[in-house]
Amino acid sequence: MNEGRTGVWFVGARGSVATTATVGLAALAEGTARPVGLVTAGPAFEGVPLPDFDDFVVGGHDVDETPLVERARRLAAGGMISAATVESVAHRLDAADAEIRLIPRTARGSQQREIELRADDIRSFRERHGLRRVVVIDVASTEPLPADRPEFHDHDALATALAQEGVEVLPSSTMSALAAVTGAGAPYACFTPSVSLGIPALHAVAAEAGVPIAGQDGKTGETLLRTVLAPMFSSRGMRVLSWAGANLLGGGDGATLADPAAVESKLASKNRGLHDLLGHDVVTPLHIDNVPDLGDIKTAWDHVHAEGFLDTRITLQTTWTAYDSTLAAPLVIDLARLLTLADEAGLSGPIAELGYFFKDPWGSEEHAFARQADELVSWALRTAVRRTTAQVA
Repeated sequence: MNEGRTGVWFVGARGSVATTATVGLAALAEGTARPVGLVTAGPAFEGVPLPDFDDFVVGGHDVDETPLVERARRLAAGGMISAATVESVAHRLDAADAEIRLIPRTARGSQQREIELRADDIRSFRERHGLRRVVVIDVASTEPLPADRPEFHDHDALATALAQEGVEVLPSSTMSALAAVTGAGAPYACFTPSVSLGIPALHAVAAEAGVPIAGQDGKTGETLLRTVLAPMFSSRGMRVLSWAGANLLGGGDGATLADPAAVESKLASKNRGLHDLLGHDVVTPLHIDNVPDLGDIKTAWDHVHAEGFLDTRITLQTTWTAYDSTLAAPLVIDLARLLTLADEAGLSGPIAELGYFFKDPWGSEEHAFARQADELVSWALRTAVRRTTAQVA
């Protein structure tokens, strides 16, 4: 694009996904890594005006004070990233680390004040580097789903509660989302299953603020495979009777999802698309187990039991093993590039076609991967034309 740099502000900037994405962006900018796993680097996107990898400046929020380069070295020690790659971009990681702002685990004053402080950090980052825009992407640890309350359904009541010191009505993910969208006017993506902008009283805030948003909960491994296979069963008239799954993982995600309250939102998002794709009630037991010695490697097993012709039974078993953060990181970079394009074109509100990247797509009921892929490419080509028209006007 070469028309000014774009900031990427990670919520959870020192976590595994953000660290991997930051290392990846740095290596891509240095020309020492190939864009493997990046959708927007494929031939379908040739001619679409997207930011170059070196156009991005990284910053973010986190509750952890561990230096970014140290986090990257730990990932390298676990086998996820080459140690040589980490050391070759250490200077870029140090520069990104200097732009990470620590946020407390409790609000500083009222929650509205906390939202304003987080927005100030994003705006200062943009001004300090002379950025055209900042794209905010939430890749923080999964939060427990908050209990429903009247303020979630009444915008005025929510605003009153937010202004009262000592009242905690919103989870941190929602405060970060509001800081981005309403406070800093920044495009925003929620890559986690945390509630974020899922509160009814906030459904329209992105459109009102005039910024594009995308979410929710990145589709990286097991769920990706499900959205490819489930349409096959439906299309061939094979009725699925049960689709059972088990996930084994360690690292920070494993520890987080060992909390029953935190895992609830993850389980819901992983199964929701499957029910929609199959079009009928199906038994979908699913559990996630923390196995610390696995580190950042995730293994997912699925067992599919379907009904075939003349009451025969069909069984399909799959095993998916990968470093989940290296599956997620290129998608996060894709989202930063595509939300930049959306913002350049003057789009606002949920971008339904970016549902390609998510388990619970905002603004779309489509879950079938092949259709999502076609819709994404078509949208990118249309939006490229719209961007050019908007800039000429």
